[in-house]
Amino acid sequence: MNVRTPGALAPQREAPSIFGRGGRSRALLALLASTAFLACGDDGAASASGSGSGSGSGGAGASGSGTGASGGGTGTASSGQGGHAPAGLVEPGDPGPGDVTFTVRADQGVRPISQLIYGANWAEDLDGEQRGTTVVRMGGNRMTAYNWENNASNAGSDYMHQNDAHLVGNSPNGDVPGEAVRVLAEDALTHGAAFIATIPVCGYVAADKDGDGDVNQTANYLDTRFHPTIARKGAPFSSSPDLGDDAVYQDEFVAWMKQAFPDAFRGEVANVLFSLDNEPDLWNHTHERIHPEPVTYAELVDKNIEFASAIKDVAPNALVTGFVSYGYSGYISLQGAPDADGNFIEHYLDAMKAAEASAGRRLVDVLDLHWYTEIYANGERITGADASPESVEARVQAPRSLWDPTFVEDSWIANDVVNGPIMLLPWLRGLIDAHYPGTALGFTEYNFGGGNHISGAIAQADALGVFGREGVFVATIWDPGDEVSMLRAGVRAFTSYDGQGARFGDTSVHAETSDVAKATVYASIDEADPSRMVLVAINKTTAPLTAAVTLAAYGTYAAVDVWQLTAAEADLVAAAPITPGATNAFTYAMPAHSVSVLVPR
Repeated sequence: MNVRTPGALAPQREAPSIFGRGGRSRALLALLASTAFLACGDDGAASASGSGSGSGSGGAGASGSGTGASGGGTGTASSGQGGHAPAGLVEPGDPGPGDVTFTVRADQGVRPISQLIYGANWAEDLDGEQRGTTVVRMGGNRMTAYNWENNASNAGSDYMHQNDAHLVGNSPNGDVPGEAVRVLAEDALTHGAAFIATIPVCGYVAADKDGDGDVNQTANYLDTRFHPTIARKGAPFSSSPDLGDDAVYQDEFVAWMKQAFPDAFRGEVANVLFSLDNEPDLWNHTHERIHPEPVTYAELVDKNIEFASAIKDVAPNALVTGFVSYGYSGYISLQGAPDADGNFIEHYLDAMKAAEASAGRRLVDVLDLHWYTEIYANGERITGADASPESVEARVQAPRSLWDPTFVEDSWIANDVVNGPIMLLPWLRGLIDAHYPGTALGFTEYNFGGGNHISGAIAQADALGVFGREGVFVATIWDPGDEVSMLRAGVRAFTSYDGQGARFGDTSVHAETSDVAKATVYASIDEADPSRMVLVAINKTTAPLTAAVTLAAYGTYAAVDVWQLTAAEADLVAAAPITPGATNAFTYAMPAHSVSVLVPR
């Protein structure tokens, strides 16, 4: 996607660093190291329907390639990944009748939630609408030809294939090495978020910031308007790189990052991650001036190994994400690569596993993908702003394709390739388990559209609930910056529901709905305090619904505090608390088309 010029966590409140708490840092390391990270066993109760803590039996990939892991990565309170066995589980009473039932159990489906799923691309309002963001990615098409030495970049097909100063604008420091990255990274890290930097691996980066239109108007433009991007310098690094050597070294950039942000590289896991370019499956379209031919399986694997190895040489504790695919056709064939031979994700994982065996260390930590739904409604793709009834209904149901074995969306993927439910996350878990266990899963771009409409907030909140429950490691919404007030409010249901930093818990537990098409529910507890429970309840319908809620929990609750996000306002507004009618059991009147945060106390 195109980019804009850029202008931590205690159990409940914000903290200085995403990896700063020793216990959570060790837990995240355990998640990455464990082959069970993406399919943590099946000893917990799976959901019979709706948004429970299982995902069925796994989704099929194209041509039947790969099956999902069973269950949804669940555990019990005594044996599950990240589980606890505190005394005194309180069984609920009878809440009375409702239109839907929500069943929550703190002793089942127990799994750590990676705090890196609450991320955004180019986040620049971390004290406002994007408060609580846990990771900021500097990604998109602009970064494929970004030259860190002078901050030049090429717009590619987004704007005339022009070299210019877009990433630094009129900054007086626009010629200072790394300045474009420094501004965004400093803001993220200061706010306790992690940062994802993009490493250009395509072949060339912009040499100048002339802003004079298509570079192909210059004779021999590849030689005169670009410099090769090279993985290793093979000489001492400098914070003032040689601008006249016709080369830009990416290991030197990593070294510059370490020098600029030394605290971010301390500890077991660095707070800076490195992404291997952006959407290589589209290079011959988005960046045809520097990569006119389609990328091949062999080329992309070689580039990923070469650059990941160079990164790890300089910053061995930094996580590396690859291959950063644009979407489903990229997953299965690298967008029809000339040497395509079987599913590319399988090929890539096999190659990275072999590279680890050869190098004696893991090179790529995260399988990094982009997901933009291919559903069309009312003649338009729902990733846009259309708010017709058809688009709204399609949008609020779209996140079900991430996991639901009963949901078949109306798209070419479901209808012509998979021929059934997409079940994206179970399918991907199955590929990882079969081809490179221990690899984490990330989505560094995704967006369901409707940024200023309540349906966008509903889809966004639903996706975050799924990501946490299903074990996604990192996720950064593509936030275009304009007309996104509802989208951002949907994120805040998890990151700052009270406007002061109160957030969803760090451990997912079993939460099941009786009717997933109408309503979904997600539940969390805290590792440090399992009695603290937070629920996110979503009404996908155009009418109010009464939910009958039961909580099997490590506490007895006298009241339930409520925050509501509705079409009336792009913010979560406190509502009257609920008094349970029986032990840990109550009914809740969900407004039409709404996201509610329920906090028992």
